[in-house]
Amino acid sequence: MAFKLPDLNYGYSDLEPFIDAKTMEIHHSKHHAGYTNNLNNAIEGTSFEEMDIIDLLKSMDMNNATIRNNGGGFYNHSLFWSIIGPNKGGSPIGDLSDEINKCFGSFDSFKELFSKAAASRFGSGWAWLCVKNDGVLEVCSSANQDNPLMPNIGSGGTPILGIDVWEHAYYLKYQNRRPEYISAFFNIIDWDSVDKIYKEVTG
Repeated sequence: MAFKLPDLNYGYSDLEPFIDAKTMEIHHSKHHAGYTNNLNNAIEGTSFEEMDIIDLLKSMDMNNATIRNNGGGFYNHSLFWSIIGPNKGGSPIGDLSDEINKCFGSFDSFKELFSKAAASRFGSGWAWLCVKNDGVLEVCSSANQDNPLMPNIGSGGTPILGIDVWEHAYYLKYQNRRPEYISAFFNIIDWDSVDKIYKEVTG
């Protein structure tokens, strides 16, 4: 199999009270596992089997709905699990903090912009903090399992932080109260991991 469902660095209950254990279990072991299996089946016997997920997303045909949806689902969730954790939250430090202040004015202004992008995404999708090709940070959102790595989705760059606003990510606990879930999300962001990804992207 070309891609493997990533293990979590924490237990399903470890993000409570912000994300409940049952949501985590279903989200990881059912939804993400489904995207992973479907992607592997879709690329079996093709040149995509030899690519990493980033190259696959950048070069795929956007009209191939199976690879688009499941490739995006695999990548998006893999990033999501890696940038959250128990006993996290707070705010970024170092170069990433400086760049956030430079691009958005302040961390609070970033939080407001990011929260608005997540809350206003109609239906299912994601909100992102991305590093554009020129190194500038940008907040954007995408529908379904799309992400800014893909061609022609209206925003380009490499995500370093993302929030899943599909209902399966929050509905058991928050029901229709998406803004409450978005607010809670800031309590589990692992800014050390986000900073690490930022440094990898910017070199």
